[in-house]
Amino acid sequence: MRVILLFALLFLCHGKKYKPINIMELMKIHDIMQQDSGSEEDDDDDDDDDNDNDIEDNFITDCPFGCQCLSRVVQCSDLGLTSVPREIPADTLMIDLQNNDITEIKEDDFKKLTNLYALFLVNNQISKIHPKAFQNMGKLRLLYLSYNLLTEIPANLPKNILELRIHDNKISRIQKDAFKGMQSLHVLEMSANPIANSGIELGAFNDMATLYLRIAEARLTAIPKDLPSSLTELHLDYNKIAKVEVEDLIRYKHLLRLGLAFNQIKFVENGSLAYIPKIREIHLDNNKLKNIPPGLNTLKYLQVVYFHANNINSVGVNDFCPTRSKVKKALYSGISLFANPVKYWQIQPATFRCASGQRSLQLGNFRRK
Repeated sequence: MRVILLFALLFLCHGKKYKPINIMELMKIHDIMQQDSGSEEDDDDDDDDDNDNDIEDNFITDCPFGCQCLSRVVQCSDLGLTSVPREIPADTLMIDLQNNDITEIKEDDFKKLTNLYALFLVNNQISKIHPKAFQNMGKLRLLYLSYNLLTEIPANLPKNILELRIHDNKISRIQKDAFKGMQSLHVLEMSANPIANSGIELGAFNDMATLYLRIAEARLTAIPKDLPSSLTELHLDYNKIAKVEVEDLIRYKHLLRLGLAFNQIKFVENGSLAYIPKIREIHLDNNKLKNIPPGLNTLKYLQVVYFHANNINSVGVNDFCPTRSKVKKALYSGISLFANPVKYWQIQPATFRCASGQRSLQLGNFRRK
């Protein structure tokens, strides 16, 4: 399930411009139509087939005006709606309300939808969500609130959510216990919100477990130190982070991928990388580094490193690969160093002795525009 969710996230990766969600593709990825299947065995009798058809007909008949309903999926996107329709069938599994003009989610908007698995409210004008709007929604797994006008994390989010996407809002503060009890959350996307380090209250991620967290295009000047320790992927691209210090990564020993591209990082303090021994991929491109970060050669599982578009003017023979007394468990499959002042012919060939081959290297001359 974790692998499926991360592939789904890559498929739906966040961009600057709103792009409609492909509902049918999501249904396939998450196998949504199987989420509410009963434990009773299916019979082959014609009478049972007739009953199933009757249920389907009743469901379509109850469809909200202007919407399309099929197999417990209610699609009401692009209708100019200013509020959530009242006639949504109680056994609905997925609701698509993206690209409307809804301004508020009220207490009773989803009151009877106890079987709901996925709710898409992307690209509306939502600035207010009632604290009890998501009550009795214990089966909700996907909640997309991106491209709205929210100023803080909604209160009382369902505890069993697997994926929460709330990027491109106006959130500047993450209040204490905002995600408390959300032990099932795999993906949290919060990019393109005006979040500064001072806006993350101490304890904001208390009692929370998540695998993938992205806070890109925000106002962070340092790596937050109080994020969930369960993280396997952390992406903080397009911020204003100036350096990486020893204490910045001490909590995140399970990290497999770290994204710090397009910041203002000038140096990585010696010993910082020792706290992420399982790391597979590091993105530090488009920063202001002058040297390869110390300790890189001790990371046994590191396979991909992006250092292009920095100010690196020299590369040591042992910067990437361990010495003879140490063993590297995985060879590099990708090293990028282009668009740096260092000239590729000045780098000793032995520098890349632990790379899988020449195709894994991306070098080149430094060119100033």
